[in-house]
Amino acid sequence: MTETLITDWDDAYANAAHIPGASGYVERWEDDSEAFRKSWMEKDLDIVYGDGARHRFDIFHPERKSKGLVIFVHGGYWMKFDKSKWSHFSAGPLARGWTTCLPSYDLAPDVRIADITRQIAAAISRAAARVAGPIRLTGHSAGGHLVTRMVCEDSLLPPEVLARIERVVSISGLHDLRPLRNTSMNDAFRMSEDDAIAESPALKKPVSDCPVVAWVGGAERPEFLRQSRLLADAWPSAAYEEEAERHHFDVIDGLKSPDSRLTSTLLAS
Repeated sequence: MTETLITDWDDAYANAAHIPGASGYVERWEDDSEAFRKSWMEKDLDIVYGDGARHRFDIFHPERKSKGLVIFVHGGYWMKFDKSKWSHFSAGPLARGWTTCLPSYDLAPDVRIADITRQIAAAISRAAARVAGPIRLTGHSAGGHLVTRMVCEDSLLPPEVLARIERVVSISGLHDLRPLRNTSMNDAFRMSEDDAIAESPALKKPVSDCPVVAWVGGAERPEFLRQSRLLADAWPSAAYEEEAERHHFDVIDGLKSPDSRLTSTLLAS
């Protein structure tokens, strides 16, 4: 297969420009998340895990005894959004009896990506102290990077928390950050080549044989397909899963359903 030479790196990583009605997805996420937050009664909101104003997470509890903890880390290229836009993606794991946690974190350009990695490690550690049982990590886009980063050989998680992580699903994750230095987004990231290498899971070894799934939509930009294949090729414990006809904004929809292939993959024994 002949590789296409990329001459416009901004376009290669532009999702909204290639998804019809892209702005409508963000509006629906906000509306659906707000409705979910109002309707779900068993919850603890804005739990503090650090010193910053955004260092908060929400926890939603299942209606029956918890089987463990699912942590969902949102995307937005490390530059957008917070936990409040994504609450409804807890629905699938909650219906299967899993407690779910959604953290916010500081955004670029106020902080570097390495700083966000440290914040997510702190959030997971704090959530793990509140909820017993096994842990499953998932995240979308930049969030996929962040959850995969947690199980690298230089993980910032305490050993006792790492030992509880049973599965990681990176949804449309970014696993090699070096190409992003070619985009205008690097004005916010301020990544050097060394910075990009240090924060790229696909360029590291996994800390354990914990199963990792690189999940991506079949209709996504070629770079996102490549990024997911790259992790699956680099890590013996990783598998590549492509969901046909899904694009970057609807590939996470499966998390809303307890019976979807995505939720079943995340919660598989």
